[in-house]
Amino acid sequence: MPDQSNQATPSDPEIPGNATAPEGLSRRRLLGTAGATGLVLGAAGAAAGYAAAPSSAATPLTSLGGEQAMFHGKHQPGITTPMQARGHLIAFDLAAGVGRKEAAALLRRWSDTARRLMAGEPAGTRDTDVARDAGPSSLTVTFGFGHSFFGRTGLGEQRPVALDPLPDFSSDHLDKNRSNGDLWVQIGADDALVAFHALRAIQRDAGTAARIRWQMNGFNRSPGATAHPMTARNLMGQVDGTRNPKPADADFDKRIFVPEAPGSGTGGSGTGGSGTGGPAWMANGSYVVVRRIRMLLDDWEDLSLKTQEEVIGRRKSDGAPLSGGSGATETTEMDLEKTDAAGKLVVPINAHARITRPDQNGGAAMVRRPFSYHDGFDADGVPDAGLLFICWQADPLRGFVPVQRKLDRGDALSQFIRHEASGLFAVPGGASEGEYVGQRLLEG
Repeated sequence: MPDQSNQATPSDPEIPGNATAPEGLSRRRLLGTAGATGLVLGAAGAAAGYAAAPSSAATPLTSLGGEQAMFHGKHQPGITTPMQARGHLIAFDLAAGVGRKEAAALLRRWSDTARRLMAGEPAGTRDTDVARDAGPSSLTVTFGFGHSFFGRTGLGEQRPVALDPLPDFSSDHLDKNRSNGDLWVQIGADDALVAFHALRAIQRDAGTAARIRWQMNGFNRSPGATAHPMTARNLMGQVDGTRNPKPADADFDKRIFVPEAPGSGTGGSGTGGSGTGGPAWMANGSYVVVRRIRMLLDDWEDLSLKTQEEVIGRRKSDGAPLSGGSGATETTEMDLEKTDAAGKLVVPINAHARITRPDQNGGAAMVRRPFSYHDGFDADGVPDAGLLFICWQADPLRGFVPVQRKLDRGDALSQFIRHEASGLFAVPGGASEGEYVGQRLLEG
């Protein structure tokens, strides 16, 4: 689990991208207003609730329900969108006999449903009404293509080199039935019912064209649950996401999104090497690596606080590097050469935060946007819990792979986690008005 996580950071509570707040109000003002209004209305209700008749006036949406991400745009939503409280990941395999034409019709249906739901509208004539009372709630729906999709649809020549299967890692204990897939869908929202509503709509839209291969459900802290915006924590209790690249970084797009080929616009055809990210239809898209990482929480929680911090390389309380003094914060630069009185490195040589640094991996960087998960307990009462690791990059061979290889060789955290499922998907750029996701591939 590289140390570059969660898109939102303390210094970036408002992230440019697909997410937008209601006109005239910033996300920060909305959260502040909602909190203050809730206190006032709560006090008034306690005193006057029995004396006044219920009002027939519509209650305005809270800031949580009113947040809306845009479906159409240069990039698909769900990549730079701020972290959401609930997530669903689902992979499909095309049914036997389904080809390019049927796949195009499926992506057209899915795109129309995603556009409607992200705007807070019903999915269509067969809407289940699960989210009838809710607003958009920052819903995002993101679509990707797996390696096997291209052969099944006769588009093998359009398959990007960057989508070649990931190498094997010694720490892998992968379940093939919960890995890969022809098509991948990521759903995120700040309300659990809104997220489930979208999941159900996507499943129904698949019809007979595709069948579910696997599904995983995750969660994060809800927006506004803390007194001020801050980096999220994972199920180990660690601040997780300190060094994530930010859209404001000068090289962010270069690292995360596939560039347009010079002079090609966003159309055209032809394959491309991993250095350019792939063929022209992938312009403004990204590659996502999905890993189900189980945390061995019983073993982790038996460690002393000092040992936990040495495994990570950061203080558990605030995420500050162990090399920092009492005044250090999460964003204080880590001093990798600092030693204690005995000459021992303050940040251990195998600390997770040291190994995952871009400057320790040839500049390799990725946007990590994970969800935690808890799927109950096994027969021995051990929690089946951990991280749905989701990372985005312009080229996985220059992003995820070198970092994971380094971790595989000696990360102190590796004995407390287990990689149980994996997938790599090509996520094309966003759909313009009147387009559906993947149209440039399927109709190019």
